[in-house]
Amino acid sequence: MNGARPRIEIFRPFGEAFELTNKILFQPFDLKKWLIIGFAAFLSGHLAGVGFNFPSPFGNFQSHRTAPEAISLHFDQWKPWLVVAGVVLALLFFALVIALTWLKARGNFIFTDCVVRNQTAIVEPWREYRKEGNSYFLFLLAVMFAVLLLAGLMLAGVMGLGWLKGAGETGSIISIGFLVFLCAFWVSLVIFVSIATYFMVPVMYRRRCRAVEAFRDVTLLIWHHLGSFFLLCLFGIVLILAVLMIGAIVTCATCCLAALPYIGTVILLPLFVCLRAFGLVFLRQFGPDYDVWASFMPPEFLPVLSGAPPAPPPMASGPNPPPEPPLSSTM
Repeated sequence: MNGARPRIEIFRPFGEAFELTNKILFQPFDLKKWLIIGFAAFLSGHLAGVGFNFPSPFGNFQSHRTAPEAISLHFDQWKPWLVVAGVVLALLFFALVIALTWLKARGNFIFTDCVVRNQTAIVEPWREYRKEGNSYFLFLLAVMFAVLLLAGLMLAGVMGLGWLKGAGETGSIISIGFLVFLCAFWVSLVIFVSIATYFMVPVMYRRRCRAVEAFRDVTLLIWHHLGSFFLLCLFGIVLILAVLMIGAIVTCATCCLAALPYIGTVILLPLFVCLRAFGLVFLRQFGPDYDVWASFMPPEFLPVLSGAPPAPPPMASGPNPPPEPPLSSTM
């Protein structure tokens, strides 16, 4: 590490990701390939199903008035069952959330494998990255429960601010300051968790490691390169706004067809592939340990990614980077 510190760029990786998207989806264009990679993107959480309009049960409420006594009578009869129904619905909701989280965790590795290898495979990466996908799923569950617990504590703190209102002007100032701190802390936490979990997948894909190890490594990487990741966040906000605008335009142009799950994913597939490739190319700048193409690169990607990734940027402190794992026959 005697050389100059490598420069971490934002726009060049995005340009390379755009070129990779063209090679994956348009050179040549193959509808079957779109459908398979679209299914992988669908499993990874890109549902593209928003804007459904369900019939309202209150549309003709004025023409079917019911006496308050009848409503009270029916409510008293069904009150014991309402508690049971509420518990069952809550359990079903949490079961659905857990199932979707598991599919998303496993699907992230399938979608990443499709982009990295420029191939249309679902079953093979599903089996190959089973251990990493399940570890990532358990980590996501732990994060979800931790976030819920933290949200409960913050809500309790906000409710406790009511006690300070009786303290006069000093109590009001403390309350406002505490609310500002909570908002800033929550936004910072959401951004950090989003970035960390996003880059954990390529790190686990590259090193075949557990989620906790990948989270620790990505956290150190963010800590030692705060400036680069801050610029990435700003550029990511621009990308998200652009994706929302394009998605809205495409949805209107296709008569809301792009709002349907999976169908919308296939229609908007270039956006999802470009975003995933951008994250992979950006992370590649930090050295071979973060390069998902270090052990295998499709020949058609060589004109775009022919430049060797830089050596790992020196860190001011922290543990030495882990050694590069041996290449397996499946990679």
